[in-house]
Amino acid sequence: MGITKKNEWEFHLMDGNCRVQAVRDNIIRCSYTKRDSWEEKSPIGIEANPESVFAVCESEEKIVFQTERIILEADRKNGGFVWKDTADRHVLLKEGRKELTETPLMVYSTGGEEPVIRRVQTVDGERNFVQNLKAAEDHMAYHGKLNFFWKPDEQIHGLGQGEEGIYDYRGNVQYLYQHNMRIPIPFLVSDMGYGILVDCGSLMTFNDDCRGSWLYMDMIEQLDYYFIKGENLDEIIKGFRLLTGRCVMLPKWAFGYVQSKEAYKNQDEVVAIAKKYRDLDIPLDCVVQDWNTWEPGKWGNKRVDRERYPSLTEMNQQLHNMHVHSMVSVWPNMNSGTEDYEEMKAAGHLFYDYATYNAFSEEAREIYWKQSERELFSGGFDSWWCDSTEPFSGPDWNGEFKREPWERFQLVGQEHCKFLGADRANLYAAAHAQGIYENQRKANPNKRVLNLTRSGYASSQKFGTVLWSGDIFASWDTMKKQIHEGLNMCMSGMPYWTLDIGGFFTVNENWQHRGCSCSEDPTPKWFWRGDYEEGVDDYGYRELYVRWFEQGVFLPMFRSHGTDTPREVWNFGRPGELFYDALVRNIELRYRLMPYIYSNAARVWTDDSTIMRSLLFDFENDKRAAALGDEYMFGDSLLVCPVTEPMYYEKGNQSIDREKIWNCYLPAGTKWYDFHTLKEYEGGTEVEADASLDHIPVFVKAGAIIPMEQRMSYADEVVDTPFEIHIYPGADGSFVLYEDDGDGYAYEQGKYNQISLIWKDDERCLTVGAAEHTFVQGLKGRECRVILEGDKTEKSFVYDGELRYIYL
Repeated sequence: MGITKKNEWEFHLMDGNCRVQAVRDNIIRCSYTKRDSWEEKSPIGIEANPESVFAVCESEEKIVFQTERIILEADRKNGGFVWKDTADRHVLLKEGRKELTETPLMVYSTGGEEPVIRRVQTVDGERNFVQNLKAAEDHMAYHGKLNFFWKPDEQIHGLGQGEEGIYDYRGNVQYLYQHNMRIPIPFLVSDMGYGILVDCGSLMTFNDDCRGSWLYMDMIEQLDYYFIKGENLDEIIKGFRLLTGRCVMLPKWAFGYVQSKEAYKNQDEVVAIAKKYRDLDIPLDCVVQDWNTWEPGKWGNKRVDRERYPSLTEMNQQLHNMHVHSMVSVWPNMNSGTEDYEEMKAAGHLFYDYATYNAFSEEAREIYWKQSERELFSGGFDSWWCDSTEPFSGPDWNGEFKREPWERFQLVGQEHCKFLGADRANLYAAAHAQGIYENQRKANPNKRVLNLTRSGYASSQKFGTVLWSGDIFASWDTMKKQIHEGLNMCMSGMPYWTLDIGGFFTVNENWQHRGCSCSEDPTPKWFWRGDYEEGVDDYGYRELYVRWFEQGVFLPMFRSHGTDTPREVWNFGRPGELFYDALVRNIELRYRLMPYIYSNAARVWTDDSTIMRSLLFDFENDKRAAALGDEYMFGDSLLVCPVTEPMYYEKGNQSIDREKIWNCYLPAGTKWYDFHTLKEYEGGTEVEADASLDHIPVFVKAGAIIPMEQRMSYADEVVDTPFEIHIYPGADGSFVLYEDDGDGYAYEQGKYNQISLIWKDDERCLTVGAAEHTFVQGLKGRECRVILEGDKTEKSFVYDGELRYIYL
């Protein structure tokens, strides 16, 4: 039995050929095929080359590969893999035999005939159903299957976002396909210390039940996946981003409050919304212009109706004068006969649905950008809302009753396979985002890209995207499920996720309310199932909205949006009233925390960190905490405990009598402070926290350093109040305060500050690091107030950019 050192090894395994590559000491790529050659093009754009080496030891029974971090044993007889930790050789994962079944990859066209199109008006615009599409075989490919033997108590997370509210996928079946309210990511993580990234663009199914455990891939050229070992979940996510792309910085204002609704109808209304927030002295950073900016009947056309939007330049200038930014909705599908449609059609870049542009074509992406730039970007819009980027949902987005999960998967998945190709059925949203990102950077390299998009995939994170969970409806159950979905999305390597605060659909009614007309199907819709027929007039809805809003303070993007009922703060009461005051207080809290939030956003770029953190990130050794999906860390210092049940009102304005407390579990291994009262608790305990309507329970870890502003009206505001550094004693701690221009890409050339804040608890000493650069909103020259929580000791100093020590 000889030992050889290599970074790549090929061998025959069962009825196929296998290749193993040492990408890093903790990342191994495995490829499996029945062909004689390897497919080198990655479906999701992975370009990582093997830079590590492993020792290879062969015998008749197995081949063993060993890096400094991972051992892989490949069984020659049964084709199984066993993954082990090199340090103590304990088993991380056992895999069964890999499966490849040959199948034809079909392509669809009209075969040169004129298309026979049935046009249907849906809630997502006009959709075309081509009646004379014909299938033809392109070439032979494979169905693929990875078989797993999980440990009995193992947890599996990630896989993007669904709608069922599953936190741990053990014991579940999940269909991975793009759809409104579904964003698949081909990446799973285990609480056993590893993750698996599958290089696959097709539909997939995760299965874990009495029949077995597997990940099925609908259409692949070869079975290709990456095993990533990590000492913690952060290291696993870092491996994912090494392979699929590093995140970029979003503009600072993106972390302020974003006001949206379906939909502001003209430019005067957009400006008036911003002005009212300023008049009421409520912080605000962005007003969103939802769909229907186009002329009547021209869905998806990126040219505005001049009667309602006579001058976008003037509108956006008025907003910018108030330090308010704007976002505009754009769609990948266009009604026939519109200018943008005809231009894309003439260039040959429409799919065979004759509505959606081909985002896989670089030329088509450039045309789409020019259409978007012509009026919208040149007119001053600051950011994009790329809606309906799945881009097909029509077959399921109808009917009074929700279909079975497998039926929905089949209906919608077939549409994606038919028009996009079965091998790239999940890839459209990432390609669409790539076009927006690359072309905006060419057009204006000094303006950061921000793209709020309804769908995404592995690699979306490198294109300036924020993913949102789609058109959810208003109910307490939905709110609770969304926490689980957000945590799984962030465990899938996607750091920026948000939702429609308050639920998109508020009432339970027919789609005719949305201004659509469709004589074919006037029945109520399964997805339009909100619990609150009276909207904001129902105190039950107001309470749900406030609780969701309070959680939204601790999401990567803080955004209110929906239909059926107004969403602006003043619709929930007046100053001095319970609901109004709670909303305003929480917006102000978001801005107080802006230095903390923006610094954590910077860590996403510098360290591949995650802002919205399952307790698995920081407390994997606390089994109770690791299994909780209803609490999470916001950054690594704040424990957020959303309130997901009514305490004041049921729907229909029915008052309820309930004690205003919420049970919270505080993870073991640290002391905790109640953020609001500063009451101290030991970790590893369940506590009853005050949950009055104006806040949700939030706890701060001992040793935390939380930088805060006293008050801001917008994220980029230059204020003259003292900068606050709050220290929560009981342990040593550190924080890196990040500063840059807040916009543009100078940070990529090193123009930013990372000011280290280090607390030594025994010495009661805070070390403040140096700063190289000067920024308009920076710390240099500002008065700083250091506050030691608990005994409220304070000390002030003026920061001059040099290293200094503060004793308290």
